[in-house]
Order: sequence, then C-alpha cells, then structure tokens
Amino acid sequence: MSDVVINVETLSKKYIISHQQERSGRYRYKALRDVIADGAKSLAQKFIKPAAKEFSNPALEEFWALNDVSFDIKQGEAIGIIGRNGAGKSTLLKVLSRITEPTTGRIAIKGRVASLLEVGTGFHPELTGRENIYLNGSVLGMSGLEIRKKFDEIVAFAEVEKFLDTPVKRYSSGMYVRLAFSVAAHLEPEILIVDEVLAVGDSSFQKKCLGKMGDVATKEGRTVLFVSHSMQAIAQLTQRCIFLSKGKVQFDGNTNKAVNLYLTEQQQDHTAPKAYYQAPESKTGNYVAWARIHTSEGQGIQCWGESITFEFALHITQPHESLRFAFQVVSALQQPICIFWFFDSQASFCQEQGTFILRCEIPKFRLYMGSYTLTTWLAERVSETILENLREICPFEVTMHKFERPDYQWQADECLYLEDAVWQSVEQM
Repeated sequence: MSDVVINVETLSKKYIISHQQERSGRYRYKALRDVIADGAKSLAQKFIKPAAKEFSNPALEEFWALNDVSFDIKQGEAIGIIGRNGAGKSTLLKVLSRITEPTTGRIAIKGRVASLLEVGTGFHPELTGRENIYLNGSVLGMSGLEIRKKFDEIVAFAEVEKFLDTPVKRYSSGMYVRLAFSVAAHLEPEILIVDEVLAVGDSSFQKKCLGKMGDVATKEGRTVLFVSHSMQAIAQLTQRCIFLSKGKVQFDGNTNKAVNLYLTEQQQDHTAPKAYYQAPESKTGNYVAWARIHTSEGQGIQCWGESITFEFALHITQPHESLRFAFQVVSALQQPICIFWFFDSQASFCQEQGTFILRCEIPKFRLYMGSYTLTTWLAERVSETILENLREICPFEVTMHKFERPDYQWQADECLYLEDAVWQSVEQM
C-alpha cells in the first residue's frame, strides 16, 4: 500500500436539483424575500404541527453525479478517465481536487495536488502573468526560491514572454490555458489533474502538453489523471483507464479495452440524428445554426470514393471582416483526419447580419470505412478568439460495400485513408 497515492472507497456525490415553477408552467426566479418567507413558514409549521408527517417536495430532485466509486492509483501512473457528458468525470476530479466535498465515501491522497479543471483556474484576472505564476506557485505550497528556479521554464513552455507583464484578463483563452498548464506541470506537484480544458489550445500545444504529461509520469515518477474526449490522446498517454457511466465505474483496466467499451456505448446511442446537427434555441451571438452532411447513400451512410457535401448555416449577429470558419473530420477514436478552411474577408457573413449557408463539396471522398464525426470552429482571427467550437456533431459512416475483395474481407482498422492507385507488374530486364 506504500506506493498508493490516491485511495478512493465507495465515493458518492449527490446534488439537489430544484424545479421551481409557477402555476403558468414558467420557471420563476426565487428572490431572497422568497427564501426568508419560506423559511419562516417552515419554522412556523414545525411549531404548530410538530408531529405532522413529512412529505417529499416535488420541486426538489436528487441527482447522484457519482455513485459508489472505488479505485486505487499508484505513484507514477498516468490514468485516463473517460465517459460521456454527464458521466461524472468532472465531478470526480473536483472531489479529488478538494473543490467540492463528497456526500459519502472516503478519499486518501498523498502529496500535493495541482489541478487544471477550467480555463483560468487559480488565476487572478487583474494580476499579470508574472504575478500569477508566483501566486499559483504559492497556492501549491512552493517557496519563492523554488518558483524562481522554475520560472524561466514555465514562461518558455507557455510561450507568453511578450505578455508576461500584461494582466491575464487580456489574454486569449489559448494563452490563458498555456500559462495555467505550464505552471501546474512545472511546479512539481506529486499529482497532476487535467480536465478537457486542453482542448482550448491549438493542436501543436496539445501535443506539447501530452508530451509533458508523459514525462511527468514516466521520467519524473509523478501521478497524472487525465480526462479527455479524445480517445487518441487517452491511448497515447495512458495504459490504464477508468470508464465512467452514469456516475459508476463501468470498467477499470487496460486503456484499449476501456476505449472499445466507450465506443460501443456511443454507437448504441441512437438519440443523435445521423449526419445532422441543430443548435439549441438558447444560442446567441455568432454560431452554427445547423449542419448537415449529404452522404452518397443517405441516412448518414457514405460510400468510399463517391461525392459528399458538407453544409453549414452560420447565424451572424455581429459581422466582422476577420470571421473565419473551419471544420474537421474526426475518427471514432477522436483522431483528426482532415480539415477544411473557409477564409474570405469578402464573404457575406463577414459583411452583414443574417443566416448564411456554406457548402463544401468533395468530389471523391476517399476516407476509409469507419465511424466519423465533425468538429467545427467559428473564430475571429484578429483577436484570436474562438466564438464557437462544436465537437462530435453530425455522426456518419463510411462503407466499402460496393467494392468486393474476394481474397479477404475489408478490416475496419486497416487504415484511415485509401487512395486510387495504378499497379503494374513489370518483367525484370
């Protein structure tokens, strides 16, 4: 047991969800006077009818974000935590980071914990990047001398030298994350906890972070807990994975098996319409109103080598000449396959308000058989601001059913891309 740094036993976390409705059926904001009045009424009822039977409140609902979770993590392990949205991943990390208290269960942690759960965690927006490095280091229990020794490495890794004395409230989300991750990784905590926040950074920085987390675990002997929807990143960094579903541990073991179980659960979810996405009504500002893929076979099925059209409706309320749109085709393992950009400052959606449709046609789509989704970006290039980043939308399948291969069947994991080729058998001269 001496090498176990995190011990979790029968951990559960309950939240109370409030459903406040007026008789008209509309939700009503509950003011302070309502809370005081309700409290006084409740107190009065206890004195008037102290033995009255208690009835459950239909406006309140129990929600167990975690339910009877148990596991041990040893020093130097890199552990992936995966699961669908709402599975309990972020709640688990918040409990382990001591941000929130568990409802029941026990947690024992050896060593200092550094957490990167949200953009700007632990940073003061009015302080400069330099000041926040020292502030964050102090919070982690580092002395001024220890921080100074690591200071140059932190700044170089984060690539924010020019903005070191600028208040971080003026940083872009990417700069914020780079500095926050660099501080957390370089100030030598025994346990490093990282949530999906790295998705805010660009692909090169994500690779850099994965490399650093790998070094932290393998070379420096520290422990890493990593939550991600990118199965490629999980497979690259970890050999052990905890798969959560509806607040419970569905599997704890080999990463490849955990990923396969996760993907199987994703495929069994038939609620998402194939090759289509519709934005929620609550969306405001500039965003993708809907997206659809016109596949060769219809119903989200695309035959290899045939034409495919991607269509996006951009709802624009704040036009700007630097607005740009891009989308990426992503594999079931969340591995980026190909990306397409639309850069045109004279485009209609850069000049005026309204809803504008973009179409991208690929005459011969040679992506190999498998399951895919789209990732989209709507961004403002001048300020380096990502206005919207959608992930895992418009699921579709690529099939090889029109192409017979008599010698042996097509294998799902053979490759990612299949190109036309002309073979020749030339007689030796």
